[in-house]
Amino acid sequence: MPADSNIRIPGTTSSEPPTIAEPTEPREPMPPKPDQRGPEAVSPTGTPSGAPVHSRAQSGAYLTTAQGLRLQDTDHSLKAGRRGPVLLQDHHLREKITHFDHERIPERVVHARGAGAHGTFRSYGSAANISRAGFLAKDVETPVFVRFSTVLGSRGSADTVRDTRGFATKFYTDEGTFDLVGNNIPVFFIQDGIKFPDIIHAGKPHPDREIPQAQSAHDTFWDFVSLHTEAQAHTMWNMSDRALPRSYRTMEGFGVHTFRFVNDAGETVLVKFHWKPKQGVHSLLWEEAQLINGMDPDFHRRDLADAIESGAYPEWELGVQVFPDTEEEFFEGIDLLDPTKFVPEELAPVQPIGLMTLNANPVNYFAETEQVAFHPGHLVPGIDVTNDPLLQVRLFSYIDTQISRLGGPNFGQIPINRPQAPVNDMLRDGMHQQAVHGGVAPYHPNSLDGGCPFLAGADLSAFVDVPEQLAAAVKERKSPASFDDHFSQVRLFFRSLSPVEQDHVIQAYTFELGKCREEAIRERQLQNLANVDAELCAAVAKGLGMPVPGASEDVADVEPSPALSQVGGSWPVKGRVVGIVADASSDLEAVRASRAALDAAGIVPMVIAPSGGYLGSEADGGIPVQRTYLTARSTEFDAVLVAGTADPAPDAEQGLDAKAGEPGATLDPRVVLLLSETFRHAKAIGGWGGGAAVVDAANIPQDAPGVVLGDAADGVVTQIQELLAAHRSWDRFPASGSTTP
Repeated sequence: MPADSNIRIPGTTSSEPPTIAEPTEPREPMPPKPDQRGPEAVSPTGTPSGAPVHSRAQSGAYLTTAQGLRLQDTDHSLKAGRRGPVLLQDHHLREKITHFDHERIPERVVHARGAGAHGTFRSYGSAANISRAGFLAKDVETPVFVRFSTVLGSRGSADTVRDTRGFATKFYTDEGTFDLVGNNIPVFFIQDGIKFPDIIHAGKPHPDREIPQAQSAHDTFWDFVSLHTEAQAHTMWNMSDRALPRSYRTMEGFGVHTFRFVNDAGETVLVKFHWKPKQGVHSLLWEEAQLINGMDPDFHRRDLADAIESGAYPEWELGVQVFPDTEEEFFEGIDLLDPTKFVPEELAPVQPIGLMTLNANPVNYFAETEQVAFHPGHLVPGIDVTNDPLLQVRLFSYIDTQISRLGGPNFGQIPINRPQAPVNDMLRDGMHQQAVHGGVAPYHPNSLDGGCPFLAGADLSAFVDVPEQLAAAVKERKSPASFDDHFSQVRLFFRSLSPVEQDHVIQAYTFELGKCREEAIRERQLQNLANVDAELCAAVAKGLGMPVPGASEDVADVEPSPALSQVGGSWPVKGRVVGIVADASSDLEAVRASRAALDAAGIVPMVIAPSGGYLGSEADGGIPVQRTYLTARSTEFDAVLVAGTADPAPDAEQGLDAKAGEPGATLDPRVVLLLSETFRHAKAIGGWGGGAAVVDAANIPQDAPGVVLGDAADGVVTQIQELLAAHRSWDRFPASGSTTP
């Protein structure tokens, strides 16, 4: 066995290595992999069953029907003779095919593509004085299930598209389930939920051709947002790096809306929720995202699962911005009920209230990630909603959606959705009822069931709707005047970004509008950009080859918010992935030591070699190879180390791999491509031994920022880890000179 076999490389398919021959000795089903955990084993009404978490899995060593009848054949249908017709009496065939025909359920209209994980939330207790929620008391640990998602694409779309991401968390508290259903962007396209169908219809593929998929770079999207200018705030965030997260692990989350906290004394404050990733907020570059969509469309879900499997558990701090609960519901001139507005952290700091750790992957995607049902109305005592008109419509829309997708009103009894608190709701029957209710009196009041269930008071953790004085008003279809400012926060966000991030915004607008066919739409959006920032508008107009319009609205100047920039700072490197290019010329002891050092820092080391198998003899402790020159691409790695001479591999032929380039190359062209992409995506590059010549061959300046070459591997690896802490070497490429904060 290799000496460094204890290094955990994620991607294991099964809990046990498979045999080459088909197994024939009957055995019980394999247990889940160590990184997997299913929903807690509770009854449909929240009663702990005492059964193991995985007790819902299939049982028995032999193939059966759904009713437990053992079968001796599942390869052949029942026929009238070997060449005769299939018989209607084949009950096994009918059951198997009928179930297969009904395996799919309607996908979500939005957030269809998702990835999920189990974990725990541990409260710091710092919110206990402003909320009576039991799970926010000091040191209380609460099980959670989190689902990350994209908004626009179908279930089969790619992960790294330019889009908003969903960040939905289900807290299984002992007072009932609390769902915090948010996004990775703190503002939304619309102010009133009645516009939900409009923005989604505009963003989805065109109805005549059903293209483009999972993209906003098309006419209908920009037609809507350029006309409905309250969408400009969210659109600006979508054109920034926030719409291209490096991973779910480095993605910030927001509750979007303003909520109300209530403490034991009945006192209230208004709050906004924030999820702060412990590894920092980091993103992909646009070209990098496009390459990934072709190379690995499952990039984000794979990254999340691999991180958990390798023990690099993702962590986020939950924090709240706290505001006085005044009659006006304003803070520093910002309307807290307007979901297109955020409050800069410099005005209201985010106060950490707990830590969430994701430490287990689902056992079954469909049963857990696909069937999990979130709803902003799943509240607990101490947390209440506000009159945000977008939130108010979500309170109706989400439960209506679950009834359609999950086949009726009993979706809460699906294992992943079951509360881990006692349920006695007097709700009966309906499709897919899984509880077996007792008693004869599912109504209140009653005496035939002894009066049960009884009403609880606030002293028994009952939910109490916060009494709210409503001012005299006229029933009308209008928004408050404070909702009319559609540009000041767009300007605030753009001018708070670093120059390199502003360059990316300019690139995004230029690309997206360049994909629109109609010139009128491009012209209209340029007018909106003129109201945001003149230099931004001019740069985009130049890229489109169009005139630069003047501003049509007088927008107040703004004070930048440094907290909005992702650039700067130093972050933990746990879970990062480093590729090590090595071959027969490499010093295997240096490669082995480098792998061990990276693994000790929580980084996943991936060896890239000319072919698969081992570097050196497996019997003598060879180094296992994870990627070959054929299968590796720069987008998988956060940094690349070169520990060999990268001579052409046997398959470096145009006919075998188009990336192999022209014949006669002295280095394998795929390694040169790997380094070239790594360099222009501002990632760290290191090398020792023959690595310097390989870097030279890729036309990479040895003195460029983020390039580390040396005689010994240990010093190079140490410096690469330091560079990884900053995510990328942004100073490698000077910004173009756009508006600076």
